[in-house]
Amino acid sequence: MTPLLGYLFIFSARVCDVSLSTVRTLMVVRGHRIQAAIIGFFEVIIYITALSQVVGKLGDPLNLLAYALGFATGNYAGSLLEEKLALGLTTVQVITQDPELSEKLRNRGFGVTMLQGMGKEGTRHVLVIYLARKSLPDLIDLIEREDESAFITVMDTKSAKGGYFKQAK
Repeated sequence: MTPLLGYLFIFSARVCDVSLSTVRTLMVVRGHRIQAAIIGFFEVIIYITALSQVVGKLGDPLNLLAYALGFATGNYAGSLLEEKLALGLTTVQVITQDPELSEKLRNRGFGVTMLQGMGKEGTRHVLVIYLARKSLPDLIDLIEREDESAFITVMDTKSAKGGYFKQAK
């Protein structure tokens, strides 16, 4: 293998194994143990293969550079990949003055619990919505179209039981 191909291999392998590591870690946190174990299996094979290329040629600093660049790029790529996969659940809390917003969201298929709150300037409606992370962009777009002054917070949800979740189309 030519040195250039070797550097490219090390870089690519690190991008792959660190991306897999990022996704695997988030899968563990979200309780997807079996998927995390499968990802971990492939991750470690790629990691050891890349590491063996570097350790076998420690005299070449470009191997270390390719290894480090692959690691850094893999972190970035892994976070993008996880964002695109949008696995798991999320909780969205919306504080609004619009009492009709909850019905508008329900009419679009979202399960909404509405609470009354008191803000600095009077009564507010607190909407709590649990949903699949894949549905989050649709929900945020809808809320912003209907009430541009709504205060929106998004929280990661590890698990939920019962209730109503919008069905994927």
